[in-house]
Amino acid sequence: MSFRTPLKQALGLGASHSGTSRWWAQRVSSVALVPLLIWLIIGMVHHGGADYAGARAWLGSPVTAVLAILALVASFYHGALGMQIIVEDYVGHETVRLVLVVLVKFAAVVFAVAGIFAVLLVALGD
Repeated sequence: MSFRTPLKQALGLGASHSGTSRWWAQRVSSVALVPLLIWLIIGMVHHGGADYAGARAWLGSPVTAVLAILALVASFYHGALGMQIIVEDYVGHETVRLVLVVLVKFAAVVFAVAGIFAVLLVALGD
């Protein structure tokens, strides 16, 4: 005898209702981050000694600016997913867990927007 409803059996959802989709989202974002972060690290090492004008010239290219923004978005999305999973797994009190998850997501959005603004400011400045 099963206590699961027919809808739950058809959808195949477990106790968390969203574990599989978050697992896939984290894997897809990590795969996207590999080439983006390799590109970003190589670019930063190559232009590491440059002044503001050199950084502006590098980020002034639309392709470079878009790739830098994609790296920021993917990084903060991936980090927020990981932190959410850690909070949900290790924080026992439900209210504290909810507050921490909201704070993690809010911080990720704030820092991602600040990073995007900084890239756009350098790329489109003057």
